[in-house]
Amino acid sequence: MGRIRHKRNHHARRDISRAARTRARKLDADQVEQNLKDAKKNNELLNPDHLDIEKPGLGLFYCVECDRHFPSHGDREVHQKSKLHKRIAKKMHEEKAYTIEESMRAAGIGIDNTQRVPKDQQQQTQSNDNQGGNENINSSSTAQAMKTDA
Repeated sequence: MGRIRHKRNHHARRDISRAARTRARKLDADQVEQNLKDAKKNNELLNPDHLDIEKPGLGLFYCVECDRHFPSHGDREVHQKSKLHKRIAKKMHEEKAYTIEESMRAAGIGIDNTQRVPKDQQQQTQSNDNQGGNENINSSSTAQAMKTDA
């Protein structure tokens, strides 16, 4: 008798569970953007005050754009010349990271998509229109009052 053939369905569950791990989670794009913009934070990351024995290279050799620590200066230099680093750096400098407000607008959550003017602005525009038109109304009302008096 022959062996029983297995079904050839691929579920790829292993890769999904690997992606869900937070063990080696990197910073999000908005956090990296904040690190790049804030000069004090950027300087602190590139020139740390204390050594961290749990990080490669004692935390001395860090790439801010990629959020990676390297064991030596040479390794960081090789990384900075790589295509991967150049792609990430270009993306960080050209594209702005999404904000929470922007993501909420994109999802349409909590925002009415119709173009309406808030009541405050609507009242201000009406009062401005009335003030501009009051000169004509006042002059015509005084003219009418003069006619009735005569």
